[in-house]
Amino acid sequence: MRAAEEAAFARGVSAEELMEEAGAGIARALIEFFPRPGRCIVFAGKGHNAGDAFVAARWLAQAGWKIETRLVFPEQDLGALTREKLRELESAQGGRGLCAPMEATPAIGAIGAQRPLPHSPTIILDGLLGLGAHPPLRGPIRAACREINALRGRAQVIAIDLPTGLDGDTGAADDDCAIADFTITVGCAKTGLVADAAIDFVGRLELVQLSELQPSEPGDAELATLEVLRDLLPRRKYSAYKNKFGRIGIVAGSRGFTGAAHLCSLGALRAGAGLVELFVPEEIYEIVASAAAPEVMVKPVKSYADLLEEPVDVWAIGPGIGKSRAAEVRALLRDAAQPMVIDADGLNILGEEMETLKESRGPRLLTPHPGEMKRIFPGSEKMGRAETARKFCQEYAVALLLKGSRTIVAEANRPLSYNTTGNPGMATGGMGDVLTGVCGALLGAKLSPYDAARLGAWLCGRAAELAIFNGDASEESLLPTDVLDHLGSAFQELR
Repeated sequence: MRAAEEAAFARGVSAEELMEEAGAGIARALIEFFPRPGRCIVFAGKGHNAGDAFVAARWLAQAGWKIETRLVFPEQDLGALTREKLRELESAQGGRGLCAPMEATPAIGAIGAQRPLPHSPTIILDGLLGLGAHPPLRGPIRAACREINALRGRAQVIAIDLPTGLDGDTGAADDDCAIADFTITVGCAKTGLVADAAIDFVGRLELVQLSELQPSEPGDAELATLEVLRDLLPRRKYSAYKNKFGRIGIVAGSRGFTGAAHLCSLGALRAGAGLVELFVPEEIYEIVASAAAPEVMVKPVKSYADLLEEPVDVWAIGPGIGKSRAAEVRALLRDAAQPMVIDADGLNILGEEMETLKESRGPRLLTPHPGEMKRIFPGSEKMGRAETARKFCQEYAVALLLKGSRTIVAEANRPLSYNTTGNPGMATGGMGDVLTGVCGALLGAKLSPYDAARLGAWLCGRAAELAIFNGDASEESLLPTDVLDHLGSAFQELR
């Protein structure tokens, strides 16, 4: 980042130009997350990080937000450019009731004094420290972080570039590090933001790219953002018909687990599959067939091994199948030549004989959660998530979607991809079944397993966000069916 800034300055780009572009991008991201104007409290240090926050707040003020600031240092101690941006913010809101020292008007009391309108958010911008700072925190900055964390129960905390108190290189955090619900990082992502230990401090991660600030060379990892993924899924030709988008064969469900089959098939349908065939054991056929979506073709099977003769284009195997027919499932995992998504009990069966994966005839995408990862890759619990993903893909020639709060997609000789979307409301049963169906449909659209995984994770996470930001769901109430209902809107954003 420092090298990119120096290169931009050498080309004649000014610090003010970068600050204006960064602040505008931060404001756009905030309005995307919070479409209804509300109240914004800016906690400001004295450097350019505070200047970025002031520019963003100025744009929010023009969009109808009420802005307040909490200055950690006296105004005369602010850098010249930062002080100028504060004055521009004051002008944007008429200069009344805007600026107060932290100790003069405690933000806790201020939040309690006014009850916001329904659905009107209160957000806190952490503009205290930027990339140049490292733990430990000192003096008034530490006090400000403690106040931000105390307020977090009644406000959403948005960190500018990185949470104050987090090391941008390592992800190490001060004991009083600001805990962000969202981190909007500027220019390019900092490695510390995706460290395993940093997840609960960083929250939802968004990248604001700057036109004049580009890294000098690509790294071995990337953030899966809208800009990166946008061109993966081409527009459909007007002459398109169903066979162009894949016949997806889903092997899912068993007695007591029919819901997994339904959610997986709906995920495939909502993600654009041309045809969806759901293969279930004979003993649950009537139950599944009577409840399945009318667009799904439900077919009973006596033996999963018989499915090798089915004329499908892509397989999605595992949700809710149990382990009673493990030998049949392993034969299908090994001998099917079509691309395949393997999840849930498919992974558990695979974990008993991992040589099956090395003998597989076709491309494979595995989508384990951490517990399943331990079963298919013993010893991974002693590694970090990134190391686990890289080493697994070095040993097995597959694509891996390692689920979690910062889902990782990996494949040998490809950048490690960190997903940016989603929220804690997705921590409920059935979300993985939807993802399996979505990835299957994307494979049917001729995406590679690596690209289908990157895009599938982003789409499901974004749909979960839209269900909360634009709908009536909360993190507590969010269901897999809410994700299905908002997948269309997530696809629309790709366009």
